[in-house]
Amino acid sequence: MKPNSIDEYIATQPEDVRPLLQSIRETIRAAAPEATEKISWQMPTFWQGENLIHFAVFKKHIGLFPGGEATSEFAERLAGYKTSKGAIQLPLGKPIDYKLITDIVRWRVKRKAKESDTL
Repeated sequence: MKPNSIDEYIATQPEDVRPLLQSIRETIRAAAPEATEKISWQMPTFWQGENLIHFAVFKKHIGLFPGGEATSEFAERLAGYKTSKGAIQLPLGKPIDYKLITDIVRWRVKRKAKESDTL
């Protein structure tokens, strides 16, 4: 069954992962208070004129998907994580760097605002 909301998505995940997902959600919400929550690509997504960031649970990690420019911009701080173009893996069982998530989301919001100003 495909979730229709972030609440539904979180509710269908393993019990031990739900608090992490909720904390990531709250972190993103605080960093992008004007963003709208939705499900896109079957993942929790924050939208503000475009997809700012997605997140999802996998077997051994939580994936963050802020886009390729974000992984390049934060490459130094992401050195300890497995990344690919536009994706960051946060290993389950290790502390989550919520400050890093906040900084990435705020960067995405600022980047979106700059793009909107040039249009």
